[in-house]
Amino acid sequence: MGAEPIIVFSVLFIFFTVPGFSAKLPADELKALKVIGTRLGKRDWDFGKDPCSGEGNWSSVNEKKGVESSVTCDCTFHHNASCHVVTIALKAQNLSGSLPPELSKLYHLKHLSLMGNRLSGPFPKVLTNITTLRNLSIEGNLFSGPIPPEIGKLIRIEKMVLSSNAFTGELPVALAKLTNLTDMRINDNHFSGRIPEFIGNWTHVQKLHIQGSSLEGPIPSSISALTSLSDLRISDLKGRGSTFPPLSTIESLKTLVLRKCLIHGEIPEYIGDMKKLKHLDLSFNELAGEIPTSFQELAKTDFMYLTGNMLTGHIPDWILGTNKNFDLSYNNFTWDSSSPVECPRGSVNLVESYSSSSVRRSIHSCLKQNFPCSASSNQYHYSLHINCGGKETSINGSTKYEADLEPTGASMFYLGQNWAFSSTGNFMDNDVDGDAYIEANTSSLSNVSVLDVELYKKARVSPLSLTYYGLCLGNGNYTVKLHFAEIIFINDKSFNSLGERIFDVYIQGKLVLKDFNIEKEAGGTGKPIIKNFTAEVTSHTLKVQFYWAGRGTTGIPLRGFYGPLISAISVDPNFEPPSPPGKNWDIKIVVGAAAVAVVLVLLTLGILWRKGWLGGKTSEDKELRGLDLQTGLFTLRQIKAATKNFDAENKLGEGGFGAVFKISEPPSFTCFFQKLQQNLRKRFDGLVIKMKTSEKLNKIGLGRWGFEGTLSDGTVIAVKQLSSKSKQGNREFVNEVGMISALQHPNLVKLYGCCIEGNQLSLVYEYMENNSLSRALFGRDATYKLKLNWSTRQNICVGIARGLAYLHEESTLKIVHRDIKTSNVLLDKDMNAKISDFGLAKLDEDDNTHISTRIAGTIGYMAPEYAMRGYLTDKADVYSFGVVALEIVSGKSNTNYRPKEEFVYLLDWAYVLQERGGLLELVDPDLGSEYSSEQAMVMLNVALLCTNASPTLRPTMSQVVSMLEGRTAVQDLLSDPGFSTINSKYKAIRNFWQNPSETQSMSVYGTYTDSSETVTEKEENNRLLRVSFHTCPE
Repeated sequence: MGAEPIIVFSVLFIFFTVPGFSAKLPADELKALKVIGTRLGKRDWDFGKDPCSGEGNWSSVNEKKGVESSVTCDCTFHHNASCHVVTIALKAQNLSGSLPPELSKLYHLKHLSLMGNRLSGPFPKVLTNITTLRNLSIEGNLFSGPIPPEIGKLIRIEKMVLSSNAFTGELPVALAKLTNLTDMRINDNHFSGRIPEFIGNWTHVQKLHIQGSSLEGPIPSSISALTSLSDLRISDLKGRGSTFPPLSTIESLKTLVLRKCLIHGEIPEYIGDMKKLKHLDLSFNELAGEIPTSFQELAKTDFMYLTGNMLTGHIPDWILGTNKNFDLSYNNFTWDSSSPVECPRGSVNLVESYSSSSVRRSIHSCLKQNFPCSASSNQYHYSLHINCGGKETSINGSTKYEADLEPTGASMFYLGQNWAFSSTGNFMDNDVDGDAYIEANTSSLSNVSVLDVELYKKARVSPLSLTYYGLCLGNGNYTVKLHFAEIIFINDKSFNSLGERIFDVYIQGKLVLKDFNIEKEAGGTGKPIIKNFTAEVTSHTLKVQFYWAGRGTTGIPLRGFYGPLISAISVDPNFEPPSPPGKNWDIKIVVGAAAVAVVLVLLTLGILWRKGWLGGKTSEDKELRGLDLQTGLFTLRQIKAATKNFDAENKLGEGGFGAVFKISEPPSFTCFFQKLQQNLRKRFDGLVIKMKTSEKLNKIGLGRWGFEGTLSDGTVIAVKQLSSKSKQGNREFVNEVGMISALQHPNLVKLYGCCIEGNQLSLVYEYMENNSLSRALFGRDATYKLKLNWSTRQNICVGIARGLAYLHEESTLKIVHRDIKTSNVLLDKDMNAKISDFGLAKLDEDDNTHISTRIAGTIGYMAPEYAMRGYLTDKADVYSFGVVALEIVSGKSNTNYRPKEEFVYLLDWAYVLQERGGLLELVDPDLGSEYSSEQAMVMLNVALLCTNASPTLRPTMSQVVSMLEGRTAVQDLLSDPGFSTINSKYKAIRNFWQNPSETQSMSVYGTYTDSSETVTEKEENNRLLRVSFHTCPE
């Protein structure tokens, strides 16, 4: 029911409540309503009240969208002396049976909506007798059979929605008489024959939907007459192909979907002249040629899907740099030196987009057609298990299903360790800013064991196409098990139970499931079903695609609920995997190496104990003695040689941990460790090693038998030495070695090794050429302060966010850093951000709602709930990130910058500017006009979202990444951060930060240690110099 009838009905309702008004519904119409109610099982109509009196329950709209029961009258007939029923809306009323003929006795009925019921039988001929109808919707019922030719009598009809039924046969020629149509939808039916030429008669139509209707192509040329079209959707046609349909006369298109319509040839240039176009989907056709240059003028287009064609030429730079959702995957583009060398993680999907003949070997295989494996034969995998949309879980105590938690977007590629996925499409007509691509179960699960239930609690969904890749699998036959359970629809005989999810499944490009309906196959909702297939892997890559062909309901329980859903995927070989060459020798190496390592560690700890340096005097010493290191072990002699015996001239700075030194001469590291590491990496990458540490640290996981990095010629490092006077240093040493050696991510600093000897503790890190973000932003002079352009600032911000998302959600260990600030973000030679200093980090176990701990961190960056109560969650890092993001945009320190006397710190000033609508005043003046105001507003709004005083209202870091990369829109209305004096609950917070001119570091035990140096001065002293290691002799 459209907006216009709602307005009229409201007016009529007021009219009926006028005292003394006596017009009533005629007796014949009242009698017809009684018969209709009885036949349809509509027992709640109150015939004790006149349907046109405005009393009783004749007009009630449920709060739940899509549910409505109303009968509306027009009482203006015969000079307001008589009433007639003009509208009946029975949406989602659980009605069944067939429509009674008495409907035709409502001689003035204009609007009839029966959407979302269980009405069945052939097309009701009674409807063809209601020639007054203007609006007819029977979507989502069980009607079947052909459309009768009598439908041509409805010459006044303007809106007709017949979608999601089981109609068959050809579209009758009589439909050509419906020349007043403005909205025609026939999706999800079983019609036959071609799309008729007579659709050209519908010259007033604005919305035309023919998706998944089983009709044949080509699209008739008469479509060019539909010049009023604003929403055209045709998909999944059968029959023969054709060139692009003539649409040049249609200038008002906002949505154009011509998906899998067998269209070949080039895309016309005039498509780029459709200035109102917001959504363009030409996917899965046979389109060739280059992307039209006119497409650059599609300024309003937010979604463009050119997926699965044969497009050639170069991908334009404006597409590669856009933040819109453009999917160009599965094409035949030409690669050149300006093209990307790896698949973007943002809103542009390029998986399998380049011709195999045009790409060079050095680019990532994800860009190449068929996604070839670039690994050597001894790195092939022979099984794969993914918990789609869910966390990592073990089944039967032995089979580990990897986590798949990437939120994705409308055009998204994600690369895991030995698998990947590509997701294409956005859910249409749902009126939400950010689609959800992972769904949790709303229906109760049944017929599933306790051990397997974790696989079905969540699932990944897709509105169009979702492809999973098994990468670098050994060639051979595999059993592919696809785990499904319908967890969205509910089998409770309500409106929610009427939803139908129908999609297709392809394995290795072969259709294995057509019109697959999970609920129907499993025998109900919430019931798991596993479909088994045999797949042959011949080129080391397995491809499983889930595709929505326009079938199934799209508006139950709400608009935008449709498309493929997958709970888990398992792939196992049907053959005995070959033994790796030299396996026995490698095992001997591992056993021998392990024995040698144990002896060395025990010997080292024994010497330390004999010398009295680990005599059990403190709990910190016990932690060091129990440390089973996962990093390279260097001797004190080697470290001293590298730093000239820790010469004061080589001292770069000092903090709570101790001093940082430069390396003047390359030490000769023990080559045995380097060679052993290389052998271990060949066969045992990802081996789980346990680490004995204090109870505070709990347990540490993944590592490479105690080694990180490769010490080869040209390696650059920095050495960090523990102060022998620092108890904090002992604790942080144990914590940092334990944490960071178990983590690997491009946005985390790499720990090469450490040294424990005597009372000396040292850490060996990769060298960061551009030092810290703090020095780059706040350096006092040009020697230290770097000129950061807008693109660099944005990349740094996204890099920090990705690193934190890895710590919080993606790594095996879930870690809260606790001390995120600009001085703990380092910049490499390419200005990539890397999070450092894990001395205060805490493990966050999955079953903990929060961690109660003593306060540690840096004033000005700590979240209020943590600073005031010691309540620690990963949202504390989110808060700190928000402060850092604000500093990146503004170029000003949160604690050292005070714009006016009444404002305590930078964040305080940001809230004021937000209230005044002047957030862009915060942008660093050094940027001038060389920045994107749109991107700046995104970063500033994200920063304010992250610094919300309520931790539950802060986004997760994966959501932050999605917002910064443009895949998710930032919320328009930011929650009140609660820091203003209006909210007395947080008044104390303003008093908490009373010394913004000094950076105060808090120890692990909650005491404050004031530093006389500002952040800038410290970072100026912490400049690190280069050193290279020589390669070990063979």
